[in-house]
Amino acid sequence: MINDIHPLADGIRLRPVVLGDAESFAETMTRSRAYMRRWEPVRPEAFYTPEGQAQRLTGLLADRDAGRTMPWALADDEDRVVGAMTLASIERGPFRNARIGYWIDVDRAGRGLATAAVTRVCELARDGLGLHRVEAGTVLDNTASQRVLAKCGFELYGTAPRYLHINGSWQDHRMFQRILHDGPPQR
Repeated sequence: MINDIHPLADGIRLRPVVLGDAESFAETMTRSRAYMRRWEPVRPEAFYTPEGQAQRLTGLLADRDAGRTMPWALADDEDRVVGAMTLASIERGPFRNARIGYWIDVDRAGRGLATAAVTRVCELARDGLGLHRVEAGTVLDNTASQRVLAKCGFELYGTAPRYLHINGSWQDHRMFQRILHDGPPQR
């Protein structure tokens, strides 16, 4: 289930990231760089290269294999990456929690892909990973992402001052959570 391919909309599917995605990630992130700047950390130039993405993906895949992270790509009919979803900081035990992060290619933004993908990832977090809660944070002015989270059943629970270093400065973030179920921990 977690490692399956999940159709979303308009020929886009959610699938696990593979190392071979490095070139496609580099192309999409380079194309979307200016668009995403307001919501991203300042990155070195190497980040936007296939080699930089291969290095990043190698780390993500190692964290996935250790059970700490689950990275997915949103891919089109030609298997080009048009976005990404990541469950990070996966915790087991009584907390059963993860943080969700996501982005959509500038050419695909505003079409409901993020909403469809976040909805599906929350289902996978609940049913495939047995998680109880997923949390997310957005910079204060990222109203598009806040709308996505609201549509997907997340609730605002607070503001974290100077939470992440984004676009060159420490930024306050609105913090959201979605409770996935109220049953006892599974597995």
